[in-house]
Amino acid sequence: MRFRSLAPPALIVLVIATSAVVAEESPKKDEFPKELVAWSPITANPVFQGSGADAWDKKIRERGYILLTNGTYHLWYTGYNDDRSPSRFLGHATSSDGIHWNRDSANPIFAKSWVEDVCVVPQNGQYLLFAEGKDDIAHQMTSPDGLHWNDIGPLDVRKVDGSAINPGPYGTPAVWFENDTWYLFYERGDQGVWLATSKDRRVWTNIRDTPVLAMGPEPYDRTAIAVNQIFKRNGVYYALYHANAHQPWKDWTTNIARSKDLVHWEKYPGNPIIQNNCSSAILVPTPKGDRLYTMHPDVKAFEPAESTK
Repeated sequence: MRFRSLAPPALIVLVIATSAVVAEESPKKDEFPKELVAWSPITANPVFQGSGADAWDKKIRERGYILLTNGTYHLWYTGYNDDRSPSRFLGHATSSDGIHWNRDSANPIFAKSWVEDVCVVPQNGQYLLFAEGKDDIAHQMTSPDGLHWNDIGPLDVRKVDGSAINPGPYGTPAVWFENDTWYLFYERGDQGVWLATSKDRRVWTNIRDTPVLAMGPEPYDRTAIAVNQIFKRNGVYYALYHANAHQPWKDWTTNIARSKDLVHWEKYPGNPIIQNNCSSAILVPTPKGDRLYTMHPDVKAFEPAESTK
């Protein structure tokens, strides 16, 4: 979620009070692998963008998601055209190289409800999709093939004591699954990142009722923060997140943090790793190595900088 804050005043006061929470340790730059923090844009950028004109996906926005399956890249993205509808719809595109894309002829592949800021997870022969719905309320969808989707409703997120979280938005759901447990990272008005877990994906319970990744204290993420993707390398978890230094928000950046337990996070001292209003990033392993994609306001691809190859 971005460009708007629907959080009630009480929530905003609470978040500001907790935003001083920072990592317990101060990591050094060389403690983050160079290949995860040094990136160069490819010359073909942007590799995907809105269709323009009067198309249903005249523009695209926020986090899309890319999975490489059996040699084909699949991109799920949010398209919209405010001249035709105030809603946000789910689109799909494929590519043989992750650079040149073909839109699905059935697009939009889901238009029954608002779908924005998507996270797609293959699981037990089906696909799960976590996204923002209308008013930035996180919801969940399922599909047998990644093309035909069923919306199973808003996520039931609760406080540590089991009571419902305070009313207001809870968006940009980023999900990780490990040891039979689901981990949900979500933001509230982009004012901090909370973590909830679940065994059944029906009820999600906060690990704690304060952010596990807070804004600041450095300027680059002092006004907004939200996690886009969690991945694991050599026993360490990494979070790609977008952030903002301005109020009102502008010029979003891509950043990275690391953790050994998914709860306590250390931000990379060299953040942002990508600037120039490139955000909503995900990392995609390819046969030729890692590629980083930023999704907002269009899709750009980045490869490891020459010095890291």
